[in-house]
Amino acid sequence: MRSVLTAIVLTRTNALRTGARLYSSSVTGEMSRTKRARMVAVEQSRFITGADGNNVTPYIANLIGRNLHKKDAHPLGIIKAKIENYFAKLPGDTKFDIVDNLDPLVNAQECFDDLLIPTDHPGRKPSDTYYVSRPGGREVSSATDTLLRTHTSAHQSTLMRSGKEAFLCTGDVYRRDEIDATHFPVFHQMEGVKLFDPALVGGTMSRDEWLASDGCKLVAADLKKTLEGLVDELFGPVEKQWRDDFFPFTEPSFELDIFYNGDWMEVLGCGVIHSGVLSNCGLSNRHGWAFGLGLERLAMVLFTIPDIRLFWSDDQRFLSQFKAGQINTFQSYSKFPPCLKDIAFWLPEGFEPNDFFELGRGVCGELVEKIELVDEFTNAKKGKTSHCYRITYRSMERSLTNEEINVMQEQLREQAATKLKVELR
Repeated sequence: MRSVLTAIVLTRTNALRTGARLYSSSVTGEMSRTKRARMVAVEQSRFITGADGNNVTPYIANLIGRNLHKKDAHPLGIIKAKIENYFAKLPGDTKFDIVDNLDPLVNAQECFDDLLIPTDHPGRKPSDTYYVSRPGGREVSSATDTLLRTHTSAHQSTLMRSGKEAFLCTGDVYRRDEIDATHFPVFHQMEGVKLFDPALVGGTMSRDEWLASDGCKLVAADLKKTLEGLVDELFGPVEKQWRDDFFPFTEPSFELDIFYNGDWMEVLGCGVIHSGVLSNCGLSNRHGWAFGLGLERLAMVLFTIPDIRLFWSDDQRFLSQFKAGQINTFQSYSKFPPCLKDIAFWLPEGFEPNDFFELGRGVCGELVEKIELVDEFTNAKKGKTSHCYRITYRSMERSLTNEEINVMQEQLREQAATKLKVELR
């Protein structure tokens, strides 16, 4: 209304100038959209390369760079800031560097080899990991293969080689996984590392000598004390229990559980950095600890967020509920009805369920809430095994129509037959 009244009283010259500005704004907006689209295409070309072994889909590439962990008023950013503030207030002279902007594209040397992850580890398989380049289509990765990091530990060796003595490294990580309310192909981790002065804990020694040393016990005790303080900072004073565990890159290794909301819950994994990892970094005379935690896992509990897909929502009914520095209970808005569809097929040789789940993400995006195996049987005469999967379609923001669901379901059936070579039933 105001622009119409203004135009009436404008002189002809001013009117022409106004028109020129409006035209310029329109053209600029169009150019901006074109530029953004071009930038997205260029960015995607880093990850969808057409190289041997490339299995990154457009759906996954579109999620890269969202940086949810760097948004102050987002649940993930709120948890990240609280953890960083806790470490900043720890007594002593140790200062933890904050690292949260590293490229998710890494090589297998950083992601696996430096961390002593064996070549036959399931996490190295293309059924579990998004590879940008894996020449020859090998089942296991080589040191030079490139991939989207599967954990923030992928940066541990690089950061220690650069001279960092203590740091918190946060970022988005990528794994091909099942589909349900607690799993998403992209989530966020934080890696914490602290190295100790050799004068305090000892320097170069054999593995057995180190594990039996007072220095190793001191490092483990400092780790546990630090992390117990962290969970009290996040959850309030809670009952805790430590469990011995195994990770290739720490020795000894532990997991921390807390009793919260009437049940025991696993919070994080950690341990004393394996001497072999430090040797790989040229730091055989050093010792320290490391931990890793998932931001979504903590945020879903602390904010009572029921579905991991919500973290990626742009819906203001979700985003407006959170403020920087505050942990509050999420208030659910109307949940739209689900639609269930089944798909059954005979399995080809070498079938991987994660490959089917990935097809579901590619076709349906975040409209697929869950894919679950509801029936499996083997026909002895045919020598074939059949799977039946139930797909739950549900939008977080609107009601889905049966027509659009049928289109997605048919696309998924067609792609399963053509790309996975399944025999539809």
